[in-house]
Amino acid sequence: MTPRTQKNARARLARIEGQVRGLARMIADDRYCIDVITQTQAVRAALARVERLVLQDHVEHCVADAVASGDKAERERKIEELISVLKGAT
Repeated sequence: MTPRTQKNARARLARIEGQVRGLARMIADDRYCIDVITQTQAVRAALARVERLVLQDHVEHCVADAVASGDKAERERKIEELISVLKGAT
């Protein structure tokens, strides 16, 4: 993972961590269910953005490097890895 992606992902995760703590407070304060659900949806969306960021970095660097290397086995490994993780995301 590139340093830029790491920095961006860490910053996003720190915000998400704060959102999750806020959710815990909302539950402890017995906040309205729909408000809690709205916030859980926001957390899931934020996590999805982190996932896309890391996935993009992986494709642009790890997969691209494997393809450019000319090593057929490595290329196939990276492609299978990517297919596997994408299947789990659906």
